[in-house]
Amino acid sequence: MKQWLKTLCFAALFSASALTAADKITIQPEEAIKLIGKPGYVFVSGDSETAYEGGHIKGSRNMYAHHLHHADIMGNLHCEPLYQCPEHAEHYISSKGIKNSDVIIAYDNWRGPNATGVYSFFKSFGHDKVYVLDGGQDGIKALDPNQKKYDELKQKARKLKKAARKAKKAGDKAKAAELKAQVKEIKTQMKQLEPKLLVQRGKEPHWEHTHYKIEKTRPELLATTEEVYKAMQDIRKNGKKSKYVIIDTRSMIEIIGERKMDNVARGGHIPGSTFIEWKQVTDFERKKSFRKPEELRKMFEKYGVTPDKTVYAYCQVGAGRGSEIVTALEMLGYKNVKVYSGAWDTWGNNMNLPIHR
Repeated sequence: MKQWLKTLCFAALFSASALTAADKITIQPEEAIKLIGKPGYVFVSGDSETAYEGGHIKGSRNMYAHHLHHADIMGNLHCEPLYQCPEHAEHYISSKGIKNSDVIIAYDNWRGPNATGVYSFFKSFGHDKVYVLDGGQDGIKALDPNQKKYDELKQKARKLKKAARKAKKAGDKAKAAELKAQVKEIKTQMKQLEPKLLVQRGKEPHWEHTHYKIEKTRPELLATTEEVYKAMQDIRKNGKKSKYVIIDTRSMIEIIGERKMDNVARGGHIPGSTFIEWKQVTDFERKKSFRKPEELRKMFEKYGVTPDKTVYAYCQVGAGRGSEIVTALEMLGYKNVKVYSGAWDTWGNNMNLPIHR
């Protein structure tokens, strides 16, 4: 009973604090840190498996955003516009030990694309209790008192190691031995702190399989290739007066076709696209996943991306850089915004579709 009441209290705390987040999309590290390890809250890393092993929030699952998009060899999604077919998604989510009742907190290092990929994935399968950790795992590390102690010890050990090498070079063996002993003691203290850290290293464990059930899908959050093709035609015909905007969120070397990824047959971009690289959404100065709303609004309006338009954003596979742009627009209250989930993986491989370089 006590555990049940404790869980209920945390649920109430999160519900209240989530209302202060931007359109109930983001959660700040100050709120999220209280939920780590609490029943009913699951942190999901959208970063790669290698990045996860290098550091992840304690107890979190790994669902690399780039791999959430399942397509055939020609880049066609099996259940377009959904990232995965529902039965496959059910099995995959269940393998992560996630339940329908869980609150999902999607995160990456702090930049945002991979976290929003996880966010978009769950939203498209009707899981409404999902939030983006604005500031990612670095935001959690900055608040963890044990992490601060650990980092201080690590820095001290480095200085002592340097001093020991200097003493050895000078021929002072006794001093070098003394310093090495101090380093050893510090490493012992660091080892004792490691299990207490909120961001830890290591491979993802095997989770107890659940029976996650997709009760509804929300394909209206995602765009089909046909939708984007019609928008492209309208843009070609009406230019800036078009009611559509197609945003290419990739880097310039991808847009001009100089760099090709994932064995896509052709490089380039969708004709009529507006180029807004995902980095323009991320706040690199504050290490936040999103810039301040007024900054985002001004930036989008500068590019002609206004609330009256129907907006499609894409990158290589949709879940990632494309979802970062769409999530930012959702935070600003834009209603007609969709991730083109097939993205360049689908478009670039379809020889019947036009491209520009």
